[in-house]
Amino acid sequence: MPNAQHADDSPLTSPAHQSDGFVRVRGARENNLRNVNVDVPRDAIVAFTGVSGSGKSSLAFGTIYAEAQRRYFESVAPYARRLIQQGHNPKVELISGLPPAVALQQRRGAATSRSSVGTVTTLSNSVRMLFSRAGTYPQGSSQLDSDSFSPNTAAGACRECHGLGVAHTVSEQSLVPNPSLTIRDGAIAAWPGAWQGKNLRDILTHLGYDVDIPWRKLPKKHRDWILFTEEQPVVEVTPQRDRVAKPYKGRFWSARSYVLHTLADSQSASMRDRVLAFMESGPCRSCSGTGLIAEALAVTFAGRTIAEFNALPLADLADIVRPTSQLARAGTASRTQRSGESNEVAVTITRDLLQRINVLLDLGLGYLALGRGTPTLSPGEMQRLRIATQLRSGLFGVIYVLDEPSAGLHPADAEPLLEVLEQLKSSGNSVFVVEHNMDVVRRADWLVDVGPRAGEGGGEVLYSGPVAGLAEVEASVTRPFLFDAPRPSGPSSPSGNGEPRQPAGWVELADVRQHNLQGLDASFPLGVLTAVTGVSGSGKSTLVGRVLGDVVAASLSTERTAEEEDGPAEPLHVGTVKGSNTIDRLVTVDQKPIGRTPRSNLATYTGLFDAVRKVFAGTDAAKAKGFGAGRFSFNVAGGRCETCQGEGFVAVELLFLPGSYGPCPDCEGSRYNPATLEVEYLGRTVADVLGMTVDLAAEFLSGVPAAARSLKCLQDVGLGYLRLGQPATELSGGEAQRIKLATELQRAQRGHTLYLLDEPTTGLHPADVQLLMAQLHALVDAGNTVVVVEHEMSVVAAADWVIDLGPSGGDQGGRIMATGSPEAVAQAAESRTAPYLAAALGR
Repeated sequence: MPNAQHADDSPLTSPAHQSDGFVRVRGARENNLRNVNVDVPRDAIVAFTGVSGSGKSSLAFGTIYAEAQRRYFESVAPYARRLIQQGHNPKVELISGLPPAVALQQRRGAATSRSSVGTVTTLSNSVRMLFSRAGTYPQGSSQLDSDSFSPNTAAGACRECHGLGVAHTVSEQSLVPNPSLTIRDGAIAAWPGAWQGKNLRDILTHLGYDVDIPWRKLPKKHRDWILFTEEQPVVEVTPQRDRVAKPYKGRFWSARSYVLHTLADSQSASMRDRVLAFMESGPCRSCSGTGLIAEALAVTFAGRTIAEFNALPLADLADIVRPTSQLARAGTASRTQRSGESNEVAVTITRDLLQRINVLLDLGLGYLALGRGTPTLSPGEMQRLRIATQLRSGLFGVIYVLDEPSAGLHPADAEPLLEVLEQLKSSGNSVFVVEHNMDVVRRADWLVDVGPRAGEGGGEVLYSGPVAGLAEVEASVTRPFLFDAPRPSGPSSPSGNGEPRQPAGWVELADVRQHNLQGLDASFPLGVLTAVTGVSGSGKSTLVGRVLGDVVAASLSTERTAEEEDGPAEPLHVGTVKGSNTIDRLVTVDQKPIGRTPRSNLATYTGLFDAVRKVFAGTDAAKAKGFGAGRFSFNVAGGRCETCQGEGFVAVELLFLPGSYGPCPDCEGSRYNPATLEVEYLGRTVADVLGMTVDLAAEFLSGVPAAARSLKCLQDVGLGYLRLGQPATELSGGEAQRIKLATELQRAQRGHTLYLLDEPTTGLHPADVQLLMAQLHALVDAGNTVVVVEHEMSVVAAADWVIDLGPSGGDQGGRIMATGSPEAVAQAAESRTAPYLAAALGR
């Protein structure tokens, strides 16, 4: 093994080994690791490389970090351990020279509407404490607790909008769209039809209201009562126009009460959808969209309310708190003071706040505001926020284990990140990074390459040593991308003659106004592959995912779901749109999870498990037992294990040891009951199939066309290492996006489809990027249009057309800096992408 010189077999417990500057791992068998022995230096930046699924994360996180975490928890009092969520015990014989470790892993799942820059970084906690303990209060008011300044607590949330800042309500305009109509003729459109509507009209008549004059002529007092009253009078009504006028007791509902009651209690989806059309969403009138109670908004610091603090860019916020942090003489804090802006508490809090903000400024995030919702952030912005939160601690002598820290970052944004990693090392720490970005790997002091392939074909350490030494390891898939720097394969024409593709038309958008895009004109070519580039936060995802996606969806009369929009969205303004009528279908492939529970997995999402269940149901054993396809589903009663409800695991709670999940004692993790597992297909049970990787399943199910087609598409986008039954909650955003793309690739291609992708190469090794690009080019060659938001320069260099946004993020972005072929954009003087694209084209 090439790393043998760094993995001697002398006793690891000797003092020499403990102090020689290496973390020594022996007998690592986590996941697909094959009894790995490796020595990794401390006080250095170490890059772990290899194709996706090779085992590098199992070594860095599943073994080294997990063991450091386990040792730490052993030092915690037994009673306290049960209050802390703890990890698993790694499968490893011994690790020596291991200091404490801190991990920054890729975040799974999607952000909520209550999540913001301030909550992610915990800066909001400091700001709330600043206003609570050092703010200026109105004369005679009492001091508020810090929770009173949070829209996410019962103490601070606005009573009307519950802290969201957005009110969902009805108005006269939404309930009565045509005020020229009479009530009898249906002026109140939100009311039910047929007998119920007639009943409400009869009650109004009995109460003395005129239902036969135009709505607009009714007195405002009457209109407001009919639409908004909370009263529900019960009166005796004699039906009008009925053949038999039999009196009855009728209850009145205002239009608003009827709408809200239907939304809350109706079991009919169609009725809920009908009344939902009468709801309006907008800034809460009670709190002006801040989500806070009036008492909190009355407190100021430096002449600003906490809502104004949250709206300021971080760079401006730093300037505001800096004078207080530099006070040489601070007064003594007292709860009797009306203002504490110059006391010792204010100085302490602002100094800490300024120090933490400076970390974000160093990472180029000074344009963000604390109140900015995380659903509106780009992946690169979210990644840097998480990094800043973890790396601001100022620890010494620890190992920072980072999972693809450059994921979602433009090359220009990665430069400050590399400086932060160097600062961590110079401060006496070790930095272990699992990384696919070759520019980051080249800057490392040491390299551990795992492979050679994914899953069963990986799990070996091919090399451990200085970066330059990998050039001698021919078995490494990483080696050619790190040293030979091959030129990316360029676009090909449908005819295959190698000429660049020519646009078949254009979608032209004028005067786009959304987020930081203000008055933007943009044109997207059809029938080609377009890459949209630019630094993080420059407006790429807004332009492609929000603007272009919504415009095309509108032209196709397709409504985008609330999940796609991440809740209430800012109104979209586009002046004119041309050319969208030539698109027949829209497919948005984003990084949102494919499921929110462990029951959702790759097999169920792609639909291939339907074919698997049918195959098992078609066996002689299943027919003899009377088992249908439903018997082999782990989501319904019948074939599943009822002890674990088909999940395969149960929660294990121990009094003084960490609670954890363990295999179900009855089915031993298989998800199924014994009778179901008696049925086999080619010697394997349905549980065995769920445990297979995509690569293994592709071979095993090669005779099942429906399943084989799905598995081939998953392999084509570089996901051969995933298990069929792997829970959706364990998948990264990049993996979820490629699963969606593979699901789409299964369908017959009919052309004239627009595909929108948001950073599909996230988490991909360069070798897997080539597989993905082959599929995207195949889509274009089939007569479709692909628009991809991307930071990976090899992808941009292989595109037909490039749109570069900038020059910076936030309010300093939102402009198109260059458009054209990759070669043309690479020469644009004002583009921050140009030098990196030129380097990629020159390889």
